[in-house]
Amino acid sequence: MHANNGTDPSAIGTRLPAPEARYDIVVIGAGPAGIFAAREGAAAGKSVLLVDEHPVPGAAMGNDVPLFFGGRMTAATQNAERMLETVFMSEPGLEAAMDEGIEVLLGTSAWGVYRNGPGMAALPEAVVALADATRGWLVGFGELVLATGARDLAIGFPGWNQPGVMGAAALTMLLSRYEAFAGKRVLLMGSHDLALHTALLAREKGVDVAGLVEVRDAPQGDPALAEAVRAAQIPFYLNDAVAEARGGIDGVESVRLRSGAEIACDTVVLAIGLVPSIELIDAMGGKRVLDGARGGYVPGENAGIRCVGDCAGLADTGFDHVAYRMEWARELGQLSAPDTIVCQCEEVTRADLLGVQPPHYLERPAPMAARSLDTLIKDGPPNPDQIKRLTRAGMGVCQGRRCRDQVAMMLAMAANGPFGTVPLATHRAPVRPLPLRILADWEESEDMRSGWDVWFGIPTQWVPYRDIDTPREREHQQAIAGNMSL
Repeated sequence: MHANNGTDPSAIGTRLPAPEARYDIVVIGAGPAGIFAAREGAAAGKSVLLVDEHPVPGAAMGNDVPLFFGGRMTAATQNAERMLETVFMSEPGLEAAMDEGIEVLLGTSAWGVYRNGPGMAALPEAVVALADATRGWLVGFGELVLATGARDLAIGFPGWNQPGVMGAAALTMLLSRYEAFAGKRVLLMGSHDLALHTALLAREKGVDVAGLVEVRDAPQGDPALAEAVRAAQIPFYLNDAVAEARGGIDGVESVRLRSGAEIACDTVVLAIGLVPSIELIDAMGGKRVLDGARGGYVPGENAGIRCVGDCAGLADTGFDHVAYRMEWARELGQLSAPDTIVCQCEEVTRADLLGVQPPHYLERPAPMAARSLDTLIKDGPPNPDQIKRLTRAGMGVCQGRRCRDQVAMMLAMAANGPFGTVPLATHRAPVRPLPLRILADWEESEDMRSGWDVWFGIPTQWVPYRDIDTPREREHQQAIAGNMSL
């Protein structure tokens, strides 16, 4: 405590600078749902910021962020100006939004949302953290609308950790908004509406579609869509599965099915399902509540934040998506050897994950080598966050996007329980991989600079650097009963 006024002179208090700008509404995601929400807010006379991370930098796409691009982007994605124009022109609603006074930022990701609450009471107001290719900054908001869409569900199989294995949402993005798909011949896994729509879109864009592989004995999607696929002379491989993707120097070259059939292709598209992109809400510790009347409003501690579009929950068509996905996971798991990669970033294999072992580049002392999933299951359903810490699965640059869901599926199957009994691994900000130069590029106020030594020290043990060898050193030691110097 400060001897003069009884307050801690190094407390952060109200020293955090105000955000760079403030808007009545900030909308994250400039797809149809996000544009509609932004225009609705502008029509009500509110100031609106509309943010979308596309076009995504080439480096992020190479790490499959935010979608499972699988290394099948053309060199055009490295031309930032060309991609910005392509993305803008592919969504007519953006021009209308700008005409209505909405500020639009493309190529800008939202990597965190921060508000005062338990453990934090120093923010000047609720803020969302943004970043583009050159800098990061904070924006204040009255209401936050998340229209972040959905990402691809990834399930591993032998050979999936090579260029040419990608997701349906990523393929749709490359074909429709980026016009930058590098593949020539694709094979799709799945036959529900997602796979059927993707197959028809690929054919429309001039891509050769080798077929759709389905573990069940009939196409699972809309019969009219399935008939349209047949009419396009795209074959179905029913009651079958991908046993191995074989490749060369440029990635996938062919696929071997469980039935023994060999199919030439340069791209395998996972079209088994989509997963709502709720990283921002999850990193805040919030919960999505589906409410059609209010677009997925998140009440209580998350009042003022709502989810719209696919991130609010995928449409209920009466189809049991969970059972379908688990069936695919079981089938692909049976076709996978113990050394099949689960987490591509950390090179964690199925054997590593189920044996609760660290990746091969770390040592495995005898006590660790004796560890197994059985011992964890005896204490209750295994927790993916615990598995992440023990195996590093999900700790890589893709931030678990390729393995988060399949890890939960594998743990549920190992525990002989339904998928819902095992929680998904949690997210933490930043929910997008950011260069340290962007995170570090933040102008601190002079008030903040004056307390940094205490914030990074241990107040009950260390004397601030500026007080060493001054009369204040002894006073400080007496006040905090410390006897060491920083």
